[in-house]
Amino acid sequence: MVGETARLPAVLAARLQALGRAATGALYDELALDPKPGLVSFVDTGSHTDMDAGSFMRSLFALRHYFARIAVAGAASAPFAELQALGVAAEARMLRATGGINTHRGAVFTLGLLCAAAGRLMAAGAVLTPQAVRHTLLMHWGDALRERSRHAAASNGQRAARSCGLRPVGEEAALGFPVLFEIALPALRAARSGGLDDRRARLQALFDIMSVLDDTNLAHRGGLAGLRFARQMAREFLHAGGAGRPDGLAHARAIHAAFVSRRLSPGGAADLLAAACLLDRVCAPS
Repeated sequence: MVGETARLPAVLAARLQALGRAATGALYDELALDPKPGLVSFVDTGSHTDMDAGSFMRSLFALRHYFARIAVAGAASAPFAELQALGVAAEARMLRATGGINTHRGAVFTLGLLCAAAGRLMAAGAVLTPQAVRHTLLMHWGDALRERSRHAAASNGQRAARSCGLRPVGEEAALGFPVLFEIALPALRAARSGGLDDRRARLQALFDIMSVLDDTNLAHRGGLAGLRFARQMAREFLHAGGAGRPDGLAHARAIHAAFVSRRLSPGGAADLLAAACLLDRVCAPS
């Protein structure tokens, strides 16, 4: 990492390193949130039998340099193939650290792209705003993302998306992550500006994401019926007043239990929550 940043101005190199740390911190924000329907936290393993919070922490340690590296690549306007190679290498490190368990594959892709776009803006001396990050992502790598989406390998998520007529994460990326920028981040910031603490604000944002996202993790585990159930539970939670009402945490715990009983896990929503936490950490208000 030292060699990669040695040629950069010291101030820019420091900012890119801080961006990488913010991405790792955002993943920790997501892990630490509880209750969290069907997902791994420090409290329990949710709907998972093959991973726990320790798996996620080992993964975070393995990924700790990746986000700064891809930010440096973004600052240099690297082609998409170079960003993809960094992501593939990071995923391999993750799998070695976790014994082959996929803890953060989606986050490697999503947060990596955001770091690349933010790094490009930093190199240009621009102010980081959500709109600028999204515009930069699409302007520099949008064509490659659209091409990648058309020829994506048949992963579990891709197969679930195709069988259920859903929009997989690759297509979300090619569109500039509309759920992230139009739903998740505004919900997180609105919840906090409305007086909620960080925990409740993140919980509120997670349910907002779950209510609309084509989460292929849910579809893979529970089919279209599982996805519809998750969306309905999220919408009922929001309609009842969400995380801000006095019994909001208890309601979320009951939904968590219902997800675990059905082995449902909204991993795609978790990735977007972490992405929203990253943007919230590094971007100026819209």
